[in-house]
Amino acid sequence: MANRRTGRSPEGRVRTAPSSENRRPVKNTQKNGQRKRTANSEIPGKGKSGKTMNQAGKAKNKAGKRTDKSAQNQALRDQKLKGQTRKTQARKGRGASSAARTSGKRPRKKGGFLSWPMPLKIASIVGGVLVLAITAVIGVAAWKMSQIKTVDLDTDALNISEQATETQTGYLNVALFGLDGRDTDPEMGARSDTIIIASLNRETGEVKMSSIYRDTLLQQKDGTYNKANAAYSFGGAEDAIAMLNKNLDMDIEKYVTVDFAALVDVIDAVGGVEIDVTEEEIPYLNNYAVEVIKNTGVDSAPVTQPGKQLLNGVQATGYARIRYTKGDDFKRAERQRAVIEQIVKKLQASNLRTINKVIDKVFSKVETNFTMTEILAYAKNAMNYKLAESQGFPKDNTTPTLTGIGSSVVPNTLESNVIALHKYFFGDDGYTPSSTVKSISSEIESKAASLDSGSSGSSDYDDSYYDNYYDNSYDNSYDNSYDNSYDDDSDYDSSYDNSYDSSYDSSYDDEDY
Repeated sequence: MANRRTGRSPEGRVRTAPSSENRRPVKNTQKNGQRKRTANSEIPGKGKSGKTMNQAGKAKNKAGKRTDKSAQNQALRDQKLKGQTRKTQARKGRGASSAARTSGKRPRKKGGFLSWPMPLKIASIVGGVLVLAITAVIGVAAWKMSQIKTVDLDTDALNISEQATETQTGYLNVALFGLDGRDTDPEMGARSDTIIIASLNRETGEVKMSSIYRDTLLQQKDGTYNKANAAYSFGGAEDAIAMLNKNLDMDIEKYVTVDFAALVDVIDAVGGVEIDVTEEEIPYLNNYAVEVIKNTGVDSAPVTQPGKQLLNGVQATGYARIRYTKGDDFKRAERQRAVIEQIVKKLQASNLRTINKVIDKVFSKVETNFTMTEILAYAKNAMNYKLAESQGFPKDNTTPTLTGIGSSVVPNTLESNVIALHKYFFGDDGYTPSSTVKSISSEIESKAASLDSGSSGSSDYDDSYYDNYYDNSYDNSYDNSYDNSYDDDSDYDSSYDNSYDSSYDSSYDDEDY
């Protein structure tokens, strides 16, 4: 074959150009503006037979390409179908082989909890335990809260003025009532023996308490005048709260009522409270203690010596009820606040076991209009509340014996005492008494003057609520047949000295309860 670049044949001969007669004729045609070249049929490979061979080759090549492309497309389709099948089986959990499925055995799932990494397994288990624990705690808390007697009050009947609502924003004011319910005499104890207003500053967490002397002359719901503790006996907590709001310009919606029997349980549950008992108070303390024992069934030994000492529930309750000493009802209210303050301190320092014991013993003896949600919300911050120094109301007063009412505490004047009360609770907030308080203040002055029987400042209260029940000639011998076993329940330490002698153990370890 000749070299294309040199025109030489392999033998070295020079290839000459064909003559004119041997040249192939070329036919040029144009169609639609395009030039078309038609080859002579006599040229090898370009003739009719050559063209047919060339077209056959092209057709074969095309067929081959189509076959290759069809095979590639089929492979892609098969691969895609296989991937979709895997996904479908994964979703349905059918990862087992067909042999396993046809054998009737349940295929073992791939993945799941067993395939998780160990940290994730531990976190999952711990999380599940926490959920169960929280659910259990909520259930127990709900059950315990259900033991409290809840009462709905008509807020429209509570005599809350718009002025009080506006000026006392940021404070939670609660009325605390202590009832002297007696199983031995159901008709006695209808009046609220203890009336305390507690005000919580929501911002600072400070709690202030003021006793309202139970013999304070105030206007009742029906417009008449009587002692403050009469309101509860007339219309329960609703009338008592309405009386406080109306006479003192207060915004009180919430209340808590407990019986003195609950006070005994609380004090015993926290392990007693430390009280400084005077010589003068001992016989009266023991006298009231005897009556507490009769109504609660909780036994106790008497107090035999003065001084600071740890009192159990019966003893401390008897102490809180003393009013036949110097100071009369004023001192009595002070004793009650002292006992409450000691209880709060003990509770704030107590462990969960002790608090749970208090809840179990006391909640069934509590009445309130706090909801469970509200109780839990305030309870979570209870350990951080700060108890401020307490006081009594009215600070400026006289104690005349009024005809038809008895020994009373008359404010001088109600208006000035209410101003002092607001300053104590809320500071210098620019408070001025309402027209209602000013009107009541004037009426109290005239009422006290018209009913005054002439005696004033007497400690011999004319109150059948107590005087018809107790004999002032207290027998100091203290009946020797009294049962000193102090066996009220199994919670008490068995090491407690049941024989009781003058060396009463004042340690009263609360951890042994």
